[in-house]
Amino acid sequence: MNPYHYTPDAIGQALPKHDRSKVKHRKALHYDKVADAIRKVHGSEAGIATKLAFEFLVLTATRSGETREAVWSEFDLDKKVWTIPADRMKAKKPHRVPLSDRCLAILERAKALKQNDSDLVFPGTRADKPLSDMTLSKLMKELAIPAVPHGFRSSFRDWAGEQTHHPREVIEFALSHVIKDKAEAAYARSDLFEKRRALMTDWAEYII
Repeated sequence: MNPYHYTPDAIGQALPKHDRSKVKHRKALHYDKVADAIRKVHGSEAGIATKLAFEFLVLTATRSGETREAVWSEFDLDKKVWTIPADRMKAKKPHRVPLSDRCLAILERAKALKQNDSDLVFPGTRADKPLSDMTLSKLMKELAIPAVPHGFRSSFRDWAGEQTHHPREVIEFALSHVIKDKAEAAYARSDLFEKRRALMTDWAEYII
């Protein structure tokens, strides 16, 4: 038997099990409320960079800092891939994010925001500084959206688990969760990228 053969079940078993009794949950919307939140943000008086960053964060199920600090050099728009470098990831490993057509449309609009020599995709009030996390949190509070930016990762996770047939390991990789067990992690030679592309396309179609 090939010692490097692995199955989705093996990966799923090795993924971290969450002790919900110890987890401090961040406020999150039920997934059927996410589309309304995006419409509310786009209808607000927030700046265009804030609106685009908010929707992009939701669509990619990334952490706030990963979206807010994104730079153009991380994107391959022809291949529809965003590669977040290890130094910006919680797990300190590079993470590839498949981009849906809606994400590409957001990035096309964001190009108009590019100023001077700044490489930031979603610049703050100063072109050389990213949006602050407080900007997104404050906007959601002002619009009475009962959640925090990080909570949309939970919205995505709940939707994927309850409304789709995508395998658990694909969903967990989409959230950039790592396999804790070193022996099993050695078998996970693939980041299941194409399967994740289908998952993120379904998510975009669900909330648009």
